[in-house]
Amino acid sequence: MYKILIADDEVGIRTLIAKYALYGGHSVIEAADGMEAVSLCRSEEPDIAIVDIMMPELDGFSACREIRKFSDIPIIMLSARGEEYDKINGFEIGVDDYVVKPFSPKELMLRVEAIMKRMGTKHGGEEQSKKEIFECDGLRADLTARVVWIDGERANMTPKEYDLFFYMVRNRNIALTREKLITEVWGYDYFGDDRTLDTHIKLLRRSLGKYADRIVTLRGVGYRFEWNV
Repeated sequence: MYKILIADDEVGIRTLIAKYALYGGHSVIEAADGMEAVSLCRSEEPDIAIVDIMMPELDGFSACREIRKFSDIPIIMLSARGEEYDKINGFEIGVDDYVVKPFSPKELMLRVEAIMKRMGTKHGGEEQSKKEIFECDGLRADLTARVVWIDGERANMTPKEYDLFFYMVRNRNIALTREKLITEVWGYDYFGDDRTLDTHIKLLRRSLGKYADRIVTLRGVGYRFEWNV
């Protein structure tokens, strides 16, 4: 079971989420503003955080930026708006999922379970006997250490960008359907929509700079990372 940080200035929202979390056997810590969320994340070391965007003292985006300075715990962002700008902003700072209000608390808990399951699988499978390196021209990716260099400069990607990029690198020159990418990178039990994939592809292309065109859009199918090594 997990220790869940719930950060929202609305008592009713915190109470509703906490009710379902406790019913599922999890423990809960609550924050009423962004500053408290950062402080509790540092002192209590929760397993996952559910953070609202609109909060006093420190908004959700700023709180997540501060949390990312000392922790890589999964973060689910809550928002009353569903604009792509908000989602991109959240994903850029390393948010793992984005849920628009009003939402189903049962579905939110399923998202928590799905994210934590993927985290456990990823952490449990990273020990390898030797480094897995992809290198061509000015692009170098250490898939074992999860580090990417572009023309000698270290790229600053979000955790999900790394997941997506490394999967595409391992399957380079192969047509990958949208369903395949979502299943392999987000998990078969992902509850979001495929616009999340498009948003992350956009962010990944930006991170890759002059190598962005190596990610080819296959209309009606998905994407392919194209590279002849």
